[in-house]
Amino acid sequence: MTAQLKIDFVSDVSCPWCAIGLSSLEIALDRLGNQIHADLHFQPFELNSQMPAEGQEMVEHLAEKYGSTPEQIAQNHEAIRARGEGVGFTFGPRKRIYNTFDAHRLLHWAELEGHQAALKHALFRAYFTDGEDPSSHEVLVRLAASVGLDAALASEILSSDAYAAEVREREQFYLDRGIGSVPAIIINGKHLIQGGQPPEVFQRALLQVAEAQLQDTEGTTPR
Repeated sequence: MTAQLKIDFVSDVSCPWCAIGLSSLEIALDRLGNQIHADLHFQPFELNSQMPAEGQEMVEHLAEKYGSTPEQIAQNHEAIRARGEGVGFTFGPRKRIYNTFDAHRLLHWAELEGHQAALKHALFRAYFTDGEDPSSHEVLVRLAASVGLDAALASEILSSDAYAAEVREREQFYLDRGIGSVPAIIINGKHLIQGGQPPEVFQRALLQVAEAQLQDTEGTTPR
């Protein structure tokens, strides 16, 4: 019997550990095969909700936010690059960090259209691998079209305030429930896995939840 798990992946487009975490989670799901059917939803979280439209230089931003030195930043980037390589995700050079609210609005729409996962992957690759600007409407429209979404409708959405209220509501929902860092992976609305964990950690956690769910199902089945 296959366990049906709803997975809410709370993350930001500009979070490197979210890209690592998603790759790790997908490896774990692939390893588990038909033991689990995952209903995966990407939920919005902004690490830098006050970031201006033009963004900020990366080293300057990390020094201001965390007090990191250029040497520490370089070491962290190398550690992230190595972790990404280990799960099949390529990190390229990035010079700036950007506002991601419009990207989250587009992801909300993509969920309604059945293309959310593909767009999430495209956004991660565009920013972390290719160093593109995920706040640029031109970039966002191109990425939307690349995963099968209507480019004209994507442009129309981005030029308006469509889905802004819905994204804000979802962001607040997770903040109110104590989510203060990402990625936060929530299984069936109650089991939390925090951080860009290795595939083995996700695999064990998912299997534990799946086994418990199947046991509960068997226990309530009339004999």
